[in-house]
This record gives sequence, structure tokens and C-alpha cells, in this order.
Amino acid sequence: MARLTGRRLLFAAPVLLVVTFGVFAIAAASPFDPVKAYAGTAALGADQQTLDRLAANLGVEGPFTQRWWHWLTSALGGDLGWSPVMRQPVAQVIGERLVWSALLCAVAFAAAVVAGTVLGLLAARRPGSMTDRAVTSLSYVLEAAPVFWIALLALWLFALEWGALPAGGLTDTGSDAVTLAGTLRHLALPAGVLALSQLPWFALYVRQGVGDALAEDPVRGARARGLAERTVLLGHALRSGLLPVLTLIGSRVPELITGALLVETVFSWPGIAAATVRAATSVDFPLLAALTTLATAAVLVGNLLADLLYGLFDPRVNLDDM
Repeated sequence: MARLTGRRLLFAAPVLLVVTFGVFAIAAASPFDPVKAYAGTAALGADQQTLDRLAANLGVEGPFTQRWWHWLTSALGGDLGWSPVMRQPVAQVIGERLVWSALLCAVAFAAAVVAGTVLGLLAARRPGSMTDRAVTSLSYVLEAAPVFWIALLALWLFALEWGALPAGGLTDTGSDAVTLAGTLRHLALPAGVLALSQLPWFALYVRQGVGDALAEDPVRGARARGLAERTVLLGHALRSGLLPVLTLIGSRVPELITGALLVETVFSWPGIAAATVRAATSVDFPLLAALTTLATAAVLVGNLLADLLYGLFDPRVNLDDM
């Protein structure tokens, strides 16, 4: 595991270099002007000399390769730069918002894994039964539904029609106090929607994996020895059926991040979604590069975690071959 982690870290360095370079190249080719985005309506009456001086102050003059190299060397030294759009240090922008995005993603992902495993196990227990058909049909419907559509539907039903949960934000209207109970109430809708968007994949994978395990000779032998059905399902079939799910964890991280951005926008969750949108539309080079690097690192860590878990649960896997 240590060798695998070391190899992945060595592989991650050039990947992050290429990604950050691509961010600056794409941003440089963008039609958006960061100087005008920063100045707003004041840029309409400003002369070219003033705009050039503002570009120098913002650090957006010169070729993009020079800006990329300056940002990279500063980032390696711990300075992620200054965000002209948010008017804050990039590290502060991310630090204030990352914890809430991480909380949303962690709760939603854990709920999706647990609920998907339970539903997949129930469906695989009796193939072709009403339960199996209901779980499969629901999974395909949720799989096809856009996450923002599910978010708007949940917002209308639970917040507007029933008034059971807050419509958005982190605190109640007129209050700035962040409490545990209030956070859980405001987290319920966005985390539930994000979990629903990930649930179908886990339910279908567990259903297929457990169904295949039930047809294997070791599981049939366990049934022939008179073991209880619960023991056969949980102790034998589920253990084998969960192995494909472990490989799914890493591949779902990119969509989880994308879905979280949409969910945060709909529910006004104080995560990194708003900062990401503003950084992209205003061509905020330092913030855009930092957020993209963070998302890329999350994907790489997710894939590494999936491989490590697969090696822990299946001793037949040789981690040196990964």
C-alpha cells in the first residue's frame, strides 16, 4: 500500500502541472476580460492607460505562461495568490467555503453508499420480485433525472408545499448563529438530493454483484450447509458483491463534485460553488487554478482510496500491479 501510494503521488505531480497549465491557457483564450470584470461599470469610462495600470496591479498582464509560472512557484511556497473578484486571498476564499462543501459531499456520499447497498441487497435477494423491479425502476429513473431538476422538485415539495425543511442557506432568516441543530436541518435537503443523484449507481452495482455472488459455488455451499439466509447474504454474498462497488467510489468523485456545485447553487449552500462560478465567468486566474487543482486532487485521492480499499477487501489483488 505504501508503494502504491508513493507511485500515485509521483504520478499526481505531472497531472496537476498539466491541469493548472491548461486552466491558464483556456482562461487566456476566453473572451472574458478580468480587468473589466474587476472594474465593473467604471471600466466603461476609463482610458487605456488606467486599464493597463489596473491589469498590472491585478497581475494579468503579459503572456499566460508567465502568469502560470508565477502562480505555480508562489503556490509551492504556500501562497495561492489574491482573488481580484472575491477581493480576498485565495487561501481564505477556499478555507471559508471548503469545509461546508466537504461536509455536504461526505454526508451525501455516505448516505448514497448505505442506502444503495441496502436497496441493492434487497433487490438481489429475490431476482424478478416486486422489490427487485421497484428498486431497479427507481434507480433508472433517478439515474436519468438531472440533479438540478431533483433539487428544484425537492425544494418545491419539502420547503414550499410542506414547509418541513428550510429552503436554503446555512442559517435561518434574520439569524447569523450557526448551531448543530440548525446546520443539520439546512443540510438535509441538499445532502438528500445529492445522495439521490449518486444512489442509483450503488444500488445497481450491489444488486448485480450480490446476484452474481449468490450463484457462485461457495455461497451455494453455505446454503447447503444449512446456514441462515441472513448469514449467507451478509457474511458471504454481500462481501463478494461489494468488491465492484469499491471500484465505483473513485469514478463517482468527479460527478459528485459537479453535482455538489449544482446543488449548492440551488440551495444557496455556502460552499465553493459560488466562488467557482464567479472565478470562471470573471477569469480569476489564481482562484480558478486553485479550485481546479483542488478538484483534480480530489479525483486522484478518490481513485487511490478505491484501489486501497479493494486491496484490503480482496487479498487476491496484487497492489503492485496497480
